[in-house]
Amino acid sequence: MTTAELPAALVLPLAAVLGLVIGSFLNVVVWRVPRGESLVQPPSSCPGCGHQIRARDNVPVLSWLVLRGRCRDCGGSISARYPLVEAATAVLFVAVVSWAGVTWALPALLYLAAVALALALIDIDTKRLPNAIVLPSYPVALVLLALASLNPGGASDWGAYLRALIGGAALYVLYLVLVVVYPGGMGFGDVKLAGVLGLYLAWFGWAELVVGWFAAFLVGGVFAVGLLIAGKAGRKTGIPFGPWMLVGAGLGLIAGEPLAQWYLGLL
Repeated sequence: MTTAELPAALVLPLAAVLGLVIGSFLNVVVWRVPRGESLVQPPSSCPGCGHQIRARDNVPVLSWLVLRGRCRDCGGSISARYPLVEAATAVLFVAVVSWAGVTWALPALLYLAAVALALALIDIDTKRLPNAIVLPSYPVALVLLALASLNPGGASDWGAYLRALIGGAALYVLYLVLVVVYPGGMGFGDVKLAGVLGLYLAWFGWAELVVGWFAAFLVGGVFAVGLLIAGKAGRKTGIPFGPWMLVGAGLGLIAGEPLAQWYLGLL
C-alpha cells in the first residue's frame, strides 16, 4: 500500500492528533516570539503563581477541560484561547489533509497552515509579523516545495518550482511597491509575508496566485468597511492586514483554479 492509498479512517485521525500537538506548541510561539523569549526555556508555567505546568496538565484540550480552565496549584483562570488554538489547529490540519490528500505537497501545506495560524494571532495581538517566523519560512518553503516538485515515486514537476520562484518574487515586489506608494496602508512585514505566500500560490498555479492576491484585499476591505459601518473603527484605525493575506491565500489555493475556469468560460 502506498501513502496515497492510506485510508482516510487512518490518515484523518493522525492529522487531528498532529494538529493538537502542533497547536499546543503554537500557543507557546504566539506568546513568546513577540516578546523575544526562548521557545524551549524556561518550561511553561502558570502566569499567576509561577508553578511549572506538569506534563499531565499539558495534554492538548483535554487537560484544560479536566482542570475546568483553572491552574492546579493556585486555581487561577487559564484562558480558553489555549484549547481553542489547539482545536483550531487540529481542524485545520484535518481540512488540509482532506483537501490535498497524502502527497509530497502535504508537508509544505501543513507547515503553511501552522505558520498561518500563529502569524494571524500574533498580528491581531501586536500588529506585527515577526521576522523570527516569516524569514525562516522562506528556506522551509523552498525545501518542502522542492520535495513536492521532486515527487519521489512519481513524475517530477520542476516547472511548478520555477513558477513558485517567479510568483514569490512577483508578489514580494508588488507589495513592496504598494508600501512605497502608500506607506500607511500596510507594513514591511506584510511585504515579507507576501513573498512566502507567493511561493505557495504560484507553485499550485497562476490562477491561485492571482485569486489569492485579490482575495486578500477583497475580504480585508469588506471587513474594514464592516467595522466602519458598525462604528468599531475610524478611517485612521490600524487594522492588521496579515490575517487577510493568509485568508486570501487559502481562498486562492481552494478556489483559484475553479474561479479562473469560470471566468474564462464567461469570455
